[in-house]
Amino acid sequence: MAEDSITLAEQSPPAVRDWPDVGVPGTEFDPVLADLMREGPLTRIRLPHGEEEWAWLATRYDDVKMITNDPRFSRKEASVRQFTRLAPHFAPRPGALAWADQPDHNRLRRAASTAYTVSAVKRLRPRAQEMLDELVDAMVQDGPPADLIERVLEPFPVSVVCEVMGVPADERQKLHDWTREIISTAGGAEASERAKKGMFGWIAQAIRDRRDSEGDDVLSLLGGAVRSGELKEEEAISVAGPLQIGGEALTNNSGQMFYLLMTRAELMERVREDPASRPAVIDELLRYIPHRTAVGLPRVALEDVVVKGVRIRAGEVVYVSYLAANRDPDVFPCPDRIDVDRDSGAHMAFGNGAHYCTGAVFSKMQIELLIDTLLERLPGLRLAVPADQVPFRQRTMIRGPEALPITW
Repeated sequence: MAEDSITLAEQSPPAVRDWPDVGVPGTEFDPVLADLMREGPLTRIRLPHGEEEWAWLATRYDDVKMITNDPRFSRKEASVRQFTRLAPHFAPRPGALAWADQPDHNRLRRAASTAYTVSAVKRLRPRAQEMLDELVDAMVQDGPPADLIERVLEPFPVSVVCEVMGVPADERQKLHDWTREIISTAGGAEASERAKKGMFGWIAQAIRDRRDSEGDDVLSLLGGAVRSGELKEEEAISVAGPLQIGGEALTNNSGQMFYLLMTRAELMERVREDPASRPAVIDELLRYIPHRTAVGLPRVALEDVVVKGVRIRAGEVVYVSYLAANRDPDVFPCPDRIDVDRDSGAHMAFGNGAHYCTGAVFSKMQIELLIDTLLERLPGLRLAVPADQVPFRQRTMIRGPEALPITW
């Protein structure tokens, strides 16, 4: 058996494939990623930016799960490399949660985790419903047509995440503008850096101001962690930034979900007529939607590792694709079809392993409120324009509709 593994591990590596930053229309699956999935469980890719020539890409569910759970693949090591990547600018902050390995990762995450527990989210739900009702009330009062993104799907997640973070109401738009610039790939390195400087500077001051606070918002929790010596100030700032940015992902994910509901009559009817099916529908849509462009953050192999007969050598950069894992036919039969009766609970829309999304429960709560409230309050909810006229964001790392014109 060992001899077979060695022989297989010495096969020639696959050719390097370029993965350009090109827009993919609507909710279509990226054709480059689809090709890579067909070519093999492990391929090699080159993205538009970065200095390193190529990186490995794992696309099969079991390989993605293994790599994201295996301490031989390090996020920390990747944080000091200018690896091939989609983003034009790369300068991770010291102490960033996304780039930490264990045991540091758990130490960093623990400081803010009480704000994202199931019980904390349950306590937040009535307040989140109030904020959503205010937005829907105003939209209904103005009457159709309306842009669902502008009126609800953008302000709601931003308001809720700011509520959890402890951002004052009059400061929320400023942080939202910075977030949009940070996740864009169109503005270039200078614009991204200006936005990061603005956001992280604001967060730094907020954490300093709340070192002695007894509040349960995230910025107060992080201020307390700095006061107690659990975190350095730089670490607390680096933990807060990605949590603040998280509302943008929910805007785009829920935008794709409502677009799919309004362009698939049978799916909309099922969700309307069978409320008990909604949790399963949400999981299936989370599995199905292409929520990001290209791939996320990579890891570096700390030693030689053989995956599917291919040797990944120590020091080589490795990406995984959660989008591809969610379309693995061995786990999700007929994966390109939305099937609300399948068991989609094992999807990886929120990641896997130590870096599983901190706000996953928080995000699902907001999606549930959006679907329940909008379907109840907007009878006959439908697109106000032909489906092919709905504009989708371009040159951004998180995909979704730029506007969603609706009527009811």
